[in-house]
Amino acid sequence: MSLTAFTAPGRFWRGNLHTHSNLSDGALDPGEVCRRYQAEGYDFIALTDHFVGMFDYPIADTLPYRNNAFTTLLGAELHSGAMENGDLWHILAVGLPADFAPSNSPGFLAVDAQETGPEVARRARDAGAFIAIAHPHWSGLTLADARSIDAAHAVEIYNHGCEAGAARGGGGHVLDLLLSEGRDLTIIATDDAHFTEPDHFGGWVMVKAEANDPDLLLAALKRGEFYASQGPEIRGIDVTKSAVTVETTAAVSIIVQGRGQGTAAVHGTSMTRTEVPLMRFYDSDWLRVTVVDAAGKQAWSNPFPRP
Repeated sequence: MSLTAFTAPGRFWRGNLHTHSNLSDGALDPGEVCRRYQAEGYDFIALTDHFVGMFDYPIADTLPYRNNAFTTLLGAELHSGAMENGDLWHILAVGLPADFAPSNSPGFLAVDAQETGPEVARRARDAGAFIAIAHPHWSGLTLADARSIDAAHAVEIYNHGCEAGAARGGGGHVLDLLLSEGRDLTIIATDDAHFTEPDHFGGWVMVKAEANDPDLLLAALKRGEFYASQGPEIRGIDVTKSAVTVETTAAVSIIVQGRGQGTAAVHGTSMTRTEVPLMRFYDSDWLRVTVVDAAGKQAWSNPFPRP
């Protein structure tokens, strides 16, 4: 079995799905944000400013910054309702319509008479957006919180801004617990760039599509035809009952994770085609792959069923 992210027609396009501008709390105007990402070799971004009243509920109009080598997806970071710790929800919504109706979210504190996090996430998904649970570690997300976002397509396994500014960039623990409960989720890495600290160009998705077109990219995200990375490339994954074979750029570790304590790894030097045996995955019905290069940078496949 080969994963569809590597067999679907088209090519991989590099994009950042979590970005801010001075329409909310970022340092740069939308045009300059887009210019910098294109200059760094990105094919697309989603500008996802904070969708709260203090910023007039922005959904940035990035259409003027599209060109024949770079495109954009409309989106926002939604905030409504309190998590178990009392803090405001942060929910990433990529592919929102420009007229998405505001919630009653005046600022960065939860207030009475506003939608809950699960409610605003469902409304955004119903409007056509790709929904991700943002920065679980930074947010202090509990498992109950994560379970409640039943509209989520994905979880941020890595948020570069949260890692740079708080050393809380991860989301793998929450992700794996949800997968082990049977949730169908994919994995994204993002910048959460504000350009106020070294929070940019550190995590991205590689989306397989036939063209660098917003509708095609969004559809591929929803189908899970992508992988996430800090640097390494994943070029193919083939799965049998006994092993996972991973093709990559030069790597020092290929790790397969599954339910509970199920893990297996192969370590080496400049590995590009690596077979990882699956003897230890006794009762896991899902698997995922992590690639590590010599600089310690990682890439992550989306979860897939064990044959």
